[in-house]
Amino acid sequence: MATKHSYDQIAGLLGSNAAYLLEHKSTTIDKSQLHLPSPSHVDVIWKESNRNNQVLRSLTQLHGNGRLGDTGFLSILPVDQGIEHSAGASFAPNPIYFDPENIVKLGIESGCNAVASTFGVLASVSRKYAHKIPFVVKINHNEFLSYPNKFDQIMFGSIRDAWIMCAVPLGTTIYFGSAESSRQIVEVAKAFEYAHELGMATILWCYTRNNAFKDKETGIDYHVSADLTGQANHLGVTIQADIIKQKLPENNGGYLFTKHGKTHKAVYEKLTSAHPIDLCRYQVANCYMGRAGLINSGGESGGASDKADAVKTAVINKRAGGMGLILGRKAFQRPMNEGVEIINAVQDVYLTSEITVA
Repeated sequence: MATKHSYDQIAGLLGSNAAYLLEHKSTTIDKSQLHLPSPSHVDVIWKESNRNNQVLRSLTQLHGNGRLGDTGFLSILPVDQGIEHSAGASFAPNPIYFDPENIVKLGIESGCNAVASTFGVLASVSRKYAHKIPFVVKINHNEFLSYPNKFDQIMFGSIRDAWIMCAVPLGTTIYFGSAESSRQIVEVAKAFEYAHELGMATILWCYTRNNAFKDKETGIDYHVSADLTGQANHLGVTIQADIIKQKLPENNGGYLFTKHGKTHKAVYEKLTSAHPIDLCRYQVANCYMGRAGLINSGGESGGASDKADAVKTAVINKRAGGMGLILGRKAFQRPMNEGVEIINAVQDVYLTSEITVA
C-alpha cells in the first residue's frame, strides 16, 4: 500500500528551505506562457502534431499508469546504471537488483508510470511484466569497461527489437557538446523517426558532456548550468523527443564561461534568476514552453538525506512547470520498502494540490 505524504510532511522534509521553495513567485517567464501538465495533455498537445494514432496511444498508456495516472505528471523508475556506471557500482549496495525482476517489481510496487532499463533487463522478464507496467526500453548506453574510459553513447539493440518487447516509449541518450554528439544526434533522430513510425513514444536523456564545461579553477560544473542544459533540451525536442529527461540545473552562465556558441544577456537578466525554480523554468521553456514534458533526474544516492533531496527536486520541477521525476539510485540502492517510500514521497508532491506552479 502506498505511503501518503501530506503538504505539511512535504514542507517538513524541505526543512529550512520550505518557504523559499513553496512560496516563491516567479517573475522571469510567466506561467501563463507555459503548456502545463494536465489530465488532457495528450489531447491538448499532441493531437494536432505529426504523431500518429499509435504514438498517441503509447503516450496515453504511459500517462495513464500508476499513482500519477491521468494527472499529466510522470514518475518513472530508471535502472540503466548497470551499464552506465557498472553493475558493481550500482547494485553492490543492494544486490537483489542484480536480478532484473526486482527492478520491475520496484516500479510496480511504488506505483510508477513506467520502468526504464536496458534491453537485457526488460527482455528477461518481458512476457511476465510488459502488460503490467509500461516499459521504457533504453537502446543506447555509455559502455564503461574499456580502458581508458571514454564517454560515448553506442547502440545496444534495434528499434524493432524494442517494439517487439512492447516498449511504450523508446529511451535514448545524447551527450550534447561532446566530440561524438554529431553522430549521436543523427543516430537518435533516425531512431526516433522509426520509433514513431512503429507507434512508440520517445524519451531523450539530454545530457551535456565536455571537459571544457567545468571550471578547473573554481570547481563550478557548467554541465548542469541552466543555459547549456536548456539548449540541450532545445536540441532534443528538435529531433522530436516527446519527453525530455534532464538533470536539475545547479548554476547558470555556462555559455559565458566557455565563450563558445551564442547567447543573449536577457537569458541571464530577465529569463532566469538565481532561484532554482527559475533556473528549471528556463529548461521547461526550451522544451517548447512545456509542449514536450520535462522530467528531471533524481541524482545519485546521498544516504540519509535521499528522501528530502528527492522531494526538493520534485518541488522545484513541479513549481517550474515540469512534468515529473525519473528517480532511480535513491530508491534501488536501499531495501525495497524504503525505496517505495521515497518514490511515493516524490509522487505525493505532484498529487498535492497546494503545491502549485510558481
